[in-house]
Amino acid sequence: MGGLRLLRRGLDALYLAAGVLAAICLIAILCLIVAQMVARWTGMTFPGASAYAGYAMGAASFLAFANALNRGAHIRVSILLNAVPKAFRRLLEVWCFGLGAAIAWYFTYYAYWFTYWSWKFNEVSQSQDATALWIPQSVMVIGGGILAIALTDHLIHVILHGDHRIQRDLVDQSFGE
Repeated sequence: MGGLRLLRRGLDALYLAAGVLAAICLIAILCLIVAQMVARWTGMTFPGASAYAGYAMGAASFLAFANALNRGAHIRVSILLNAVPKAFRRLLEVWCFGLGAAIAWYFTYYAYWFTYWSWKFNEVSQSQDATALWIPQSVMVIGGGILAIALTDHLIHVILHGDHRIQRDLVDQSFGE
């Protein structure tokens, strides 16, 4: 059981670290936008700032997926799940997490090959920054992989224990639910 606890702590740390990196990317977007504004006000240019902000936005999105899933921030059809008997609910949860995990793994597999070929052909962005595209694309692969791991983690937990590990953060939830 000690190994499973260590694995659980490691996975939770991975999800949290991805969420922290996503927050850092959001701060980077803010800094890039402010730097671009200051450059305009002073008559200077900041070539590639909007492209870098776009890369950071993509990184923030993909890195935040797993952490958002664990905190209950993703949209789920709770009305249906709460209305059905517990045994049928478990079956629906297994189906949903299984389908979600399969799609996430499928996406990650093809995103990896997309990134690989961008690296192989040395593709660069067409904007002023001329960044090697495999660099921002690799963050998409990493974030997609972490989401696939999180969905698989929840699927296994539902199969073994009958419920998921999603912790709903009621402060973030809408009052309309």
